[in-house]
Amino acid sequence: MDRRDFLKGTMAGVGLAAAAPMGGFAQTYPSRGVRIVVPSTAGGIHDIIARVWAERVKGDLGSLIIENRGGGAALIAIQAVANAEADGHTLLLGSTSTIVMRVLEERAKYAMAEALEPATIFSASSTSIVVNSKLPVTNVQELIAYAKARPGKLSFGSGGVGAITHVAGELFKLRAGIDMVHVPYRGVAPALNDFVAGRLDVLFPNITSQILQMHDAKEVRILAINAPERLDAAPGIPTAIEAGLPGFVAQLTFGIYAPAKTPASVLERVYAATRAGWEDKAFQKQMFESGFEPVPNAGPARSRALMAEEYERWRPVIDSIKTQNANR
Repeated sequence: MDRRDFLKGTMAGVGLAAAAPMGGFAQTYPSRGVRIVVPSTAGGIHDIIARVWAERVKGDLGSLIIENRGGGAALIAIQAVANAEADGHTLLLGSTSTIVMRVLEERAKYAMAEALEPATIFSASSTSIVVNSKLPVTNVQELIAYAKARPGKLSFGSGGVGAITHVAGELFKLRAGIDMVHVPYRGVAPALNDFVAGRLDVLFPNITSQILQMHDAKEVRILAINAPERLDAAPGIPTAIEAGLPGFVAQLTFGIYAPAKTPASVLERVYAATRAGWEDKAFQKQMFESGFEPVPNAGPARSRALMAEEYERWRPVIDSIKTQNANR
């Protein structure tokens, strides 16, 4: 699906959704400022996407207050929202890494299905398969062959254990049938520095304008992007699926979550405001150029289905990581 085409064909429904009767409670929502809890400190990717989202929906949802609640592997933020009044005035900016991975790691006291309800999953940031420019491979199949000939010799870095940049690498190992050594860092930035310096062989970073610029400058070599379709920001780079890994998708999805039992009409109101935000041309340009893609038509029901798919996608990967840790 062309991400830009969906913007033309589906936005007409936003006006209908926003205008439809939603019951007395929803008609008064929001009745005060809406608190957006972000499971990271200021300046991180979750904080950035939360502030961009808030800027685009404030015309529909009124006063929005960003509250950064980092720490506890996102559990502090999750608990804060799960325990809040279920009236839509406390929301969570959640993602694959802060919700799906936490539940699968059995570290979450509050499972999403029991304590949180998605209003919308509105954007995704795809990871990629990137090799050091000195590595003698030019495509994914060459990388797999090179790694199979050197089991346990290649290294891949990540932004930390359980981060999307880690589990994407583990998913690649499982699907490709190879063995690589994982080297965790405290964030992607230091991993990227060592990678460029030649101390790491492979990286699975989220696609950003920085990574694309480094690829264009031949500082790194992006072999594939782990998205369902090619990105508008990088149309010349194949997907991992095209490169010979059927079904290989590894994305960091971003969405807005509310406490369980929040009225459905309020969730729909948040969704409608989010979809309307995508109509802003400047917002589209900013997101596309940064490597973010829209997730079309993901209201509450579709968002629940997407999260179920994510659980199934990542469950064997998390189980594999647990087994590796137990055998050490």
